Amino acid sequence: MKIIGTQWKVTEKLKGLKSQNQSENWQITYVTPIYGGWDLLVECKFNNLEDLDEILSYCRTDLDLSQWIEATTTLISTKKNYNG
Repeated sequence: MKIIGTQWKVTEKLKGLKSQNQSENWQITYVTPIYGGWDLLVECKFNNLEDLDEILSYCRTDLDLSQWIEATTTLISTKKNYNG
């Protein structure tokens, strides 16, 4: 986080977020602050890499999020419909 303590603001902003565009099919399925090398864990589902681009672009260009988030690390799981 660029600003200490904003992880809860980011969590609230991302919780339940989903595409508003009919041609995209993505949504944030889980978000929580964590301790350690990263400040936040965000899980999302999407159908193609272009949808992932939209999620990351939103996080980097949204007025609030772009001020709160310093960097992102993206990890991709290839298992479809994983129910943990």
